Amino acid sequence: MRDIILTMNVSELGEFGLIDLLAEIACEGQDRQADPWRQLMVGIGDDAAAWHSDASIELATVDSLIQGVHFTLDTITWNELGWKALAIGLSDIAAMGGMPKYILVSLGLPGHTEVEDVTDLYRGIMELGQQFGVAIVGGDTSSAPLITINTTILGSTSGQAKKILTRSAARAGHKIAVTGSLGRAAAGLEVLTKQMKLEPEASASLRQAFLRPNPRVTEGQILVEQGVEAAIDISDGLISDLSHICQASKVGARIEVDLVPIHPAVKDNFGDKSLEMALSGGEDYELLFIASDEVIDRVRKVAPCPITVIGEVVADDMCRVTLIDRQGGPFKAARTGWQHFTTKS
Repeated sequence: MRDIILTMNVSELGEFGLIDLLAEIACEGQDRQADPWRQLMVGIGDDAAAWHSDASIELATVDSLIQGVHFTLDTITWNELGWKALAIGLSDIAAMGGMPKYILVSLGLPGHTEVEDVTDLYRGIMELGQQFGVAIVGGDTSSAPLITINTTILGSTSGQAKKILTRSAARAGHKIAVTGSLGRAAAGLEVLTKQMKLEPEASASLRQAFLRPNPRVTEGQILVEQGVEAAIDISDGLISDLSHICQASKVGARIEVDLVPIHPAVKDNFGDKSLEMALSGGEDYELLFIASDEVIDRVRKVAPCPITVIGEVVADDMCRVTLIDRQGGPFKAARTGWQHFTTKS
């Protein structure tokens, strides 16, 4: 089978097929009794890697932003780019219920890049980093034909906690919930790319959601403290990211689309399209989590943001995500979300 796969290009295999292949190769020939493997809890395939240390569970994640794929300088400033580069990695740590500590930043830059622009980028990173007490402790720079920003974030569980959130802990009968509201980032991207003229307050809110997202680090730690076990951050889109949980947990999911929390600025300005933005727009960086009613009630009492139940986990060997409308009838989404190599931009 692998011989056939190796004859494909990455667009034929798809992003997640490629990840599965690389994960398989990464495990080949490894001494599973060596300390790094014995201490490993979660490897390739979740929001961050996790391993045991003497005092806590350690976490690590890496993300990339590539000019022309993830961003264009026509719609984002260097300062905003720095903020967002860190935010997406912090969101991965949040999705594991961890506390971020250190940042490594690797930059690929064209030779004509202005030094002032690079310093603005770093100021954006530091502005967000200071909110969570994280420190830049290293990195690398090199020449590149396009701007490339790679951020590696190291973190751990808070205090003596020995629990994390994973994609593989969802159980049939538990409810599906999300933090905050969805659709703002997708709407913000549309405002930017189409240069839409909205009311100033709405325009600022939507642009901010896309350019300077706020990772739910505090909320992730609250989820762990209150007994949640399964979670993911919404980066590729609600349907797509819920599918990752279903695949990892070997379950299905049923979402009531009328329960999905959509930000008022999105509803007011995008009408019927707002639901599609909330279901598959992505880059909201809210947390999607699975828990019992009792646990969700506990989370609601202490969370600093709204918590909304939008569906439930069901037994399903096919690991499908099903959408239903208010009357319980099937609802078909126009698309499920972002996937590298196969999604058309």
